[in-house]
Amino acid sequence: MSNPSDITIIKGLRFARAERYRRPTAVDADLDRIDTGSYGPQCPQMLGIMEQMLGQSSLASDEDCFFLNVFTPRRDGARRPVMVWVHGGAYTNGTGSTPWYHGASLARRHDAVVVTINYRLGAFGFAHLAEHGGDEFEDSGNLGILDQVEALRWVQRNIERFGGDPTNVTVFGESAGGSGVLTLMASPLATGLFHRVIALSPSMNQLRSRARAHEAAGELLAAAGVDAHGLRSASAERILEAQTALLRSGSGSFTGFAPTPGEPSLPEPVPVAAARNPVPLLIGTTRDEMLLFTSLDPQYGNMDDSALRTFAESRFGDAADDAIRAYREHRPDYTTPGAIAAAILTDEAFRSGATRLAEERARNGHPTWMHWFTWETPQFDGVLKSCHALDIPFVFHNLDRNGVEAFTGNAPERERLADFFSGAVARFARDADPGWGAYDLEHRATMRIDLEPELMHDPEPDLRRLWNRGN
Repeated sequence: MSNPSDITIIKGLRFARAERYRRPTAVDADLDRIDTGSYGPQCPQMLGIMEQMLGQSSLASDEDCFFLNVFTPRRDGARRPVMVWVHGGAYTNGTGSTPWYHGASLARRHDAVVVTINYRLGAFGFAHLAEHGGDEFEDSGNLGILDQVEALRWVQRNIERFGGDPTNVTVFGESAGGSGVLTLMASPLATGLFHRVIALSPSMNQLRSRARAHEAAGELLAAAGVDAHGLRSASAERILEAQTALLRSGSGSFTGFAPTPGEPSLPEPVPVAAARNPVPLLIGTTRDEMLLFTSLDPQYGNMDDSALRTFAESRFGDAADDAIRAYREHRPDYTTPGAIAAAILTDEAFRSGATRLAEERARNGHPTWMHWFTWETPQFDGVLKSCHALDIPFVFHNLDRNGVEAFTGNAPERERLADFFSGAVARFARDADPGWGAYDLEHRATMRIDLEPELMHDPEPDLRRLWNRGN
């Protein structure tokens, strides 16, 4: 069990201030505070099942959420590697203060400084209002990213006071946090603020077009019953109600709030710019991401073979039958049509985009490493397998945190898996080398993260080719 008692923890350090729909401005405060303090509030949000499971329900909410937390072995001049965590939550939920993201274990085990940050979410951080309200709303579609940039600037100015090295900063994140750190790679404002990137299960399909951002902002304003200027003075509760209406509106809800290309902070689409960024990148996904979302969804529980074929045709066209056969071959433990659809969704939403980015970076000669987390949780009768977010407590080596055992079980071999994965992540942050070969187009080296880690070369190439058809 991790013992954080020898780690200095400074909670709730303010890094910025901002009025609603305004860019953040830097703040340096309480830098000499030595007590742990208390966590700053999280951005207003509607907590989902995942957020409640992660332990967020007890945290206060406020639009003034510009706080970060530092976990350090000592406040000395050692200049340790710095790891800055960008939380996930579909760009609408989450906080850096979630118990699963507690940085003491990672800091203690690997002699690193861990920083977890908040940023504006949903309609407060990713409402693209510029085309609805004029230049005063410029970059309103990326305010959450600007908050992340401001936190990284704070790290550059101040982390030496906490025993960290500002010339060796790694940004890492999962899900929306994973695509968020890729967005930082794509933003010219973040250049030079970090030196390594770790993207876990990046939700790259959530990275919307500018046209979709404009459309979603219109939907938000319609739901709130105001124009862009009226949204600035509306109550936070009214904005959250409008946000919730948008998110419940249908298939486009997934892209309702996300980084927006074509704004000054993000001139190009994220995959294009991230592929050209030479900063070393470690990227990967879990084997069964979407089972977290589909296992209890009757749409998938009631799916028959005919519905599965229609589902596959919408993704693969005349190759639908080939795709279904391939997924049944590679997922023999997926015994229902709905489960096969979930496997397809996993690769559509997470794995295929991560692989394409690794391929493009390899073509550009930029150092990239891939991993694939395949350990399955025995909890919930095993139906979640290696689902979305299961890797987080292993990355942080937080197996003893509240709620983790309910998600992972308590088998002692979990410790061995956490030793390997957190060690690889920390090694990458320190030396830009997780311990296996970089990804290239000949061997496609991919480390399978499990109780017995295995370096694989081009795992499941037929599934990879299905998603590369026409590219």
